[in-house]
Amino acid sequence: MAHLAIVGSHSVNGVAALHTDLLKHALIPDFYSLWPEKFNNKTNGITQRRWLLKANSLLSKLISRSIGEEWITDIDKLRSIDSFADDRGFQEEFMRIKQSNKERLAKVIFETIRVKVDPGSFFDIQAKRIHEYKRQLLNVLHIVYQYLSIIEDGQEPSVSRTYIFAGKAAPGYWTAKQTIKLINSLGNIINNDPRVKGFVKVVFIPDYRVSLAEKIIPGADLSEQISTADKEASGTGNMKFALNGALTIGTLDGTNIEIMEEVGKDNIFIFGLKADEIQKAKSNGLYNPSDYYYNNPKIKRVMDSFSSHMFCPEESGLFRWVFDALLSGNDQYFHLADLESYITAQRDVDDCYKNPDVWAKAILNMAYMGKFSSDRTIKEYARDIWGMSSFIA
Repeated sequence: MAHLAIVGSHSVNGVAALHTDLLKHALIPDFYSLWPEKFNNKTNGITQRRWLLKANSLLSKLISRSIGEEWITDIDKLRSIDSFADDRGFQEEFMRIKQSNKERLAKVIFETIRVKVDPGSFFDIQAKRIHEYKRQLLNVLHIVYQYLSIIEDGQEPSVSRTYIFAGKAAPGYWTAKQTIKLINSLGNIINNDPRVKGFVKVVFIPDYRVSLAEKIIPGADLSEQISTADKEASGTGNMKFALNGALTIGTLDGTNIEIMEEVGKDNIFIFGLKADEIQKAKSNGLYNPSDYYYNNPKIKRVMDSFSSHMFCPEESGLFRWVFDALLSGNDQYFHLADLESYITAQRDVDDCYKNPDVWAKAILNMAYMGKFSSDRTIKEYARDIWGMSSFIA
């Protein structure tokens, strides 16, 4: 179907720049050699009118009081906010608004699943479609690592975290559905373990939808964008979270790369293998997950927890599939290869969050989101693909 579409179309959009390059040189190089003029990239966009003005009214009002209302129709005007990034009064109001949004989200969580979370804790959120390449499972591995560090090593984390998941699985996607089950079981064990002392909580909010996303996204401190490099065509969740003042932890994949280019590498937490390293490891058969399992005792301990009944005391063996899938040698998503780098990046997140003046860099993330407006995307489609430049205002 894709091949027919390429032949029959006058333009082929690869979405994010990285994904377009992969289409040209790795996925469909023969078509690119025939019709190089067809290929282009138009990075996805979001509308600030929905995902900031409507979803985050408190922050919208602060922005409008500070720089006026032109940003509502011209998102590039948000860049003026960067002059307030070091302003103590603006920082404090920005953080008060974030806290208010977290309190609203905590209420939603309790009303939905009857779990109390502390809005004073760090809200680490991964809200997106459940899929192996988006690596909710990598997030789970880190949570298990942190849990075991607390209960077996006595290492209390410097920042208390609430891990919040949301998303839906396709009806026939067994692994995705089992991942949802795993997250819920993980939460049931960790949230009720007195040894954790409230340092970690795990929740899964069901029935993910736009109206729920409008409440989840403004309450995020950290945005999880941790797909395997070379797998994400673009992504828009990363844009929505950053626009609402969350910092991003992610791989150099999809739009994460372009966000880093806009906000600066010091204002985003990047980890993991790059796309070319993934491609090289695949082509040469260099990734052997067993190497990580046997050579890193902490990774081994995390993996062994899934072959036990630790998170399924009444359903022994329920999560053995995680152990088998990640150590089989067929893990095309490189979970164990990226795990240690991910753990290190999460430590950097903690260090940053403990210093409010440093964490205020989230204001810069919001200020530099102009490129990711759907207004820009639609204009590029009209001008470059449909030749409607004379109709563009």
